[in-house]
Amino acid sequence: MSNTEDLLFKTLADPTRRGIFERLCREGEQTVGALTAWAGVSQPAVSKHLGVLRQAGLVSDRHEGRQTHYSAQRDALAPLADWTRQMTGFWQGRFDDLEDLLKRMDQ
Repeated sequence: MSNTEDLLFKTLADPTRRGIFERLCREGEQTVGALTAWAGVSQPAVSKHLGVLRQAGLVSDRHEGRQTHYSAQRDALAPLADWTRQMTGFWQGRFDDLEDLLKRMDQ
């Protein structure tokens, strides 16, 4: 597993960060205030989570006046999608081999 995948898994392992990322994916761009009202945690906690998400490349920010708007960067999930496909192929091959073995044993 690459460092990028490790960072993405670690970042998304936290349920609050995962929820923030999911909300940004579903609802689009949000301010810190909107995310704080939704998340049920303090504004400093939301800001800290957004900083971790930004470091992992999962969100981007843009400043407009005194407010910062955050957006999800869905393409950042590509390494996890690739890893999932690889693991799916690996396990599918193992299950196919097991099925073949069981068929031979039944004969």
